[in-house]
Amino acid sequence: MKHGKRYVDSAKTVDYAKLYESTEALDLVCQNAKAKFDETIEAHIRLGVDSRHADQQVRGAVVLPNGTGKNVRVLVFCKEDKYEVAKNAGADYVGGMDMVEKIQKENWMDFDVVVASPDMMGLVGRLGKILGPRGLMPNPKAGTVTPDVAKAVSEAKAGKIEYRLDKTNIIHCPIGKASFGSAKLEENFNVLMEAIVKAKPAAAKGTYLKSCTVASTMGPGVPVATTKYGV
Repeated sequence: MKHGKRYVDSAKTVDYAKLYESTEALDLVCQNAKAKFDETIEAHIRLGVDSRHADQQVRGAVVLPNGTGKNVRVLVFCKEDKYEVAKNAGADYVGGMDMVEKIQKENWMDFDVVVASPDMMGLVGRLGKILGPRGLMPNPKAGTVTPDVAKAVSEAKAGKIEYRLDKTNIIHCPIGKASFGSAKLEENFNVLMEAIVKAKPAAAKGTYLKSCTVASTMGPGVPVATTKYGV
């Protein structure tokens, strides 16, 4: 993959033979976030598990203390008696069958998080092939299938993120924007790492945190030492 001059110059500032402490790594990532927009900072964590086995899945959600810096659009599926509650909590869109048809017929996807009350999952299940591949299907483990839709909406708006393994046993998560500065990013990063450590499956053997890299949207990755998290 060919990179531009800015990326190549930034990559020269990273010592790839070194594992940086999180503070230093995030400082470096912020320095290298030189695009004309506020770059998203992401953490990429490779785990010593095998995602092909059901008992080694790692999935959950966590509210980042400083949010993600992104305006999150929330769609709620619930019964009519909860419409007002969901809207008051900050939901951008609320509905039932009308929303299912809008997505199916118009290919409408102007939302970032989907929340559903349990009694609506039979309906939402019809959207599995559309929402599933995009990682938008509501899930009890992520707290997006819940009777308390107002709480789920508030958390999503406050900066709740979902983490899950991809097929290569890596978790990719946004931890904020470059404009946050390294101190706020580190607070978010630590909360995410602690949640992932807590979610370690009993079936996982050997080293759990294999490697971790932080990077901005357009910048190079910086390797982070994970020893302080103890697994």
